[in-house]
Amino acid sequence: MKIAIAQLNYTIGDIDGNASKIIDAVNRAKALGADLVVFAEQALSGTPAFDLLRKTTFLELCEDTLVEIASCCDGIAAIVGMPLLTERGTVSAAALIQNRKVLGYVSKHHITARREMGFLVSGDGFGYATIGGHKVAIVVGDDLSRTHDFDKSVQTIISVNARRYGKGMLTYRYDMMRNLSFVEGRNLVLVNQVGGSAEIVYDGTSGVFNSRGELTMMLKSFEEDMAVYDTDGDNPPVDLHYTTYNDRTRMLYKAACLGLRDYFHKNGYQKAAIGLSGGIDSAVVACIAVEALGRENVRALLMPSQFSSAHSVDDAVTVARNLGIRYDILHITDIYESVLKTLEPVNGGTEFGSTEENIQSRIRTVLLMALQNKTDYMLLNCSNKSENALGLCTLYGDTAGAFSVTGDLYKSEMYDLARYINRTCGNPIPDSVLDKEPSSELHPDTKDSDILPPYEVVDAILNRMIEEGQHREEIINAGFDSEVVEKIHSMIMRNEKKRYQFPPVLRLSACAFGHERLMPLTNKYGD
Repeated sequence: MKIAIAQLNYTIGDIDGNASKIIDAVNRAKALGADLVVFAEQALSGTPAFDLLRKTTFLELCEDTLVEIASCCDGIAAIVGMPLLTERGTVSAAALIQNRKVLGYVSKHHITARREMGFLVSGDGFGYATIGGHKVAIVVGDDLSRTHDFDKSVQTIISVNARRYGKGMLTYRYDMMRNLSFVEGRNLVLVNQVGGSAEIVYDGTSGVFNSRGELTMMLKSFEEDMAVYDTDGDNPPVDLHYTTYNDRTRMLYKAACLGLRDYFHKNGYQKAAIGLSGGIDSAVVACIAVEALGRENVRALLMPSQFSSAHSVDDAVTVARNLGIRYDILHITDIYESVLKTLEPVNGGTEFGSTEENIQSRIRTVLLMALQNKTDYMLLNCSNKSENALGLCTLYGDTAGAFSVTGDLYKSEMYDLARYINRTCGNPIPDSVLDKEPSSELHPDTKDSDILPPYEVVDAILNRMIEEGQHREEIINAGFDSEVVEKIHSMIMRNEKKRYQFPPVLRLSACAFGHERLMPLTNKYGD
């Protein structure tokens, strides 16, 4: 049997547009001689659809459109992922189409993702179909890793999926598929979505394992793709060399670019504004924006104060010129001094402190938001996960923006991305940006190291606390300084209020704030 894997980029709620993509893929699969074409989970609706899954009119439109898709399936069978309204509620289903008719549905039993809980109900689980004399088992979503004991006559397992990208998750996915196909002794076909859906990126990377647990086909990552797998053909194993999906920094860069591009284009945005400071974070965001949107659609404001170093301004100018983006330099010293003078009756002209630091950051946001409002250049946030975790950010200042493309990446990962960008994109980030000690430059001669150890140490502790869920005692026993561990834990716990007010953050890890890690806003644990 020839199975066409259709790895496509869908848009949430665009049922007509998604159906058009599906029908086009059906026709291409027929031209390639496929017996069956398979589409991803909730391909017709896009995902995550959240409360759209509670709208009867939305669900009925999906069913009506499925009939239109079926009418195009003459001479080919199809499996299409979609939401389906049942007596129990809405399920995530795979519709089986044969001979231009919808023969039935297989619905997902295990609801494991937070983005689906409360919107989907548990379905019946896997089902069987015979296509061209070849018996297949159909599973939807996370049922793949929880389903066993298929009928002995099943030759191929088809997994209809929507698996998002996250660091380390691809390795886990393929290890699970390898083990399952080997243990079951059957072919295993997984079709995944690709593209950005709000703060999520689906990586694609669909694939096929044979009954010996060998990877025999892998589709592209972060791109639409289609391939035909012949279950009776000669399918030699794919030699990965651990470069395709285990090159983490390259994958992060591609995920970030795709996530930003789709967030903008699917929401009707074209142009991005950035506050370029001369630091590593804004330089990386600017590079990602240029790759995702084109240099003609990116604009930067450089907003030095009296505390900004000359080399930071020079570095920011160099980055802007290297990228070929338009930039303007707006000095904020006069505005800053005017604000302080205006505030004198309120704060009494007290000595310099965090209040005065935060005023600078908020002035910059006022200017950037004015640019957005006047010219439709949507403001990109330039935060990183280390600062977000520790609260080293200013509410309504550098936490502002329409979208945060790097807010789920630790500071050390920002340096990794910068080096990767320089290796592959012509060195747009000068060495001085990479070599300088991190500083907010909101205070004379201030450095991040005044209050923290090097970010390599900070990020190692943060990773253990956030990604691995380790207790402070475990981290201290691993050799980290107890005072530093306690300080970092305290900073994380008392800054949840800031994270609640962040812009949408592109999820690039397996444990993103506000999703996999969501702490109570009012919380006394750990005091």
